Amino acid sequence: MSQQGADDWWQKLYEDPDAGPEADPGDTLDHRFRSAAVVVTDPPPARPPDPAPLPGQRRSAPAQAPDPKVPPTRRPAAPGAASPDGADPAAAPAPPSDPRQAGPTGYALGDVQVPPVRQWGTPHAEDPPPAAPAPEPTPAPTPTPASAPASAPAGRRPEVRHLGDRAPTYAAEPGSLPVADPADLDRLVPDTVLEGARHGTYTLRAASVRGDSARYRGEARRDFLLTARFGTGDDALVLVALAGGDRAAPGAREAAAEMCHRVASAIGRSQERLAADIRSGRRDALRSGLQRLTDRGYGQLRARAAELGLAEEDYTAGLRGLLLPVDPECKTRVCFGTGAGGLFRLRAGQWQDLEPGPDPREPAAEDPAAGGFRFRASVARPGDTLLLCSGGLADPMREDALLPKALAARWAEPEPPGLAAFLADTQLRLKGYADDRTAAAVWEA
Repeated sequence: MSQQGADDWWQKLYEDPDAGPEADPGDTLDHRFRSAAVVVTDPPPARPPDPAPLPGQRRSAPAQAPDPKVPPTRRPAAPGAASPDGADPAAAPAPPSDPRQAGPTGYALGDVQVPPVRQWGTPHAEDPPPAAPAPEPTPAPTPTPASAPASAPAGRRPEVRHLGDRAPTYAAEPGSLPVADPADLDRLVPDTVLEGARHGTYTLRAASVRGDSARYRGEARRDFLLTARFGTGDDALVLVALAGGDRAAPGAREAAAEMCHRVASAIGRSQERLAADIRSGRRDALRSGLQRLTDRGYGQLRARAAELGLAEEDYTAGLRGLLLPVDPECKTRVCFGTGAGGLFRLRAGQWQDLEPGPDPREPAAEDPAAGGFRFRASVARPGDTLLLCSGGLADPMREDALLPKALAARWAEPEPPGLAAFLADTQLRLKGYADDRTAAAVWEA
């Protein structure tokens, strides 16, 4: 009903002489009374169905419905008498009936099917008994893969452990961060670098970790690691370059990074020729070419040291490089470099030192380039593991039998370790060895 109809009805009820226009005849006080009475009273008894007509007898016509446009006439009802529409005024205070029962205001109008009335909590006659909850399936135990590396047992995180009876002096995890220069944030060095790849028939893992002593003193990592792939297809070459300097040298970190970048840039420009020499087995050409670009890199370091006003021994670093062809048919692996570091091979469970270190009876050279250029081209066999590392890992590999034994046991599985497990392997700690560690390992399928 509109707002205008409500106002007209209110004015007519109180016989306002200034009432507005005549109200809608269908919206009268009588109609409102009947509507309210029907809602609050019980519905009339259902009318019995008409008897079926006898043969030859016509069914009586249904009663004609009143015209809704003509307002019904009303006469005053006697006290206690029923209203013309059948509603008993005395029944007005009765409680409302269930609206789902048949009636003019119930849900059972027309052909609508209404569910039977029932009280809350009372089960329906047709309702099936509640089914028992199905038992939850017991999850099947996860099988432990047979290829899980020994360094990372199923369900356990890789742990940084120490070898030997005595724990190292420094803590196993990083301590203080190095001091940063707000005007030179590009020189910030992360504590750890981790890298990995799979090409042809080999898998590569590489990591560079700040040493325990540098972590304790809040000094930056001086080792540098670079991995790159030059070219595409079977002619591509993968280069791993790592370098490290003396911890007492002020420019060791910058020198290591510069040396790796210069050597990598030269190899990238000569990638096609180097790939052809490796595939053809021209070892003499490879040796002379890689030695020339290494010597050129050290010459540029000396020039840079002069520009910085540093002594040559304060701006230098040892270098190791590893060239890996992407071609799965080529099994040649080329290693080169100079200075501190090492190259080892794990074959049939035994370690082989492919690059014996300098004679300890001789004094160490101040310039890594003076230690002699090292070159090794070997043919990989299935199951081999090649390890190239900086001096921080090469020294304990040569000087303490516990480390090579532990790595041989960890890497005895046919599948190479994941990145996290490899990082934990390279951090096997030994008392007395606290320098930076950088390592690259290649697993042959």
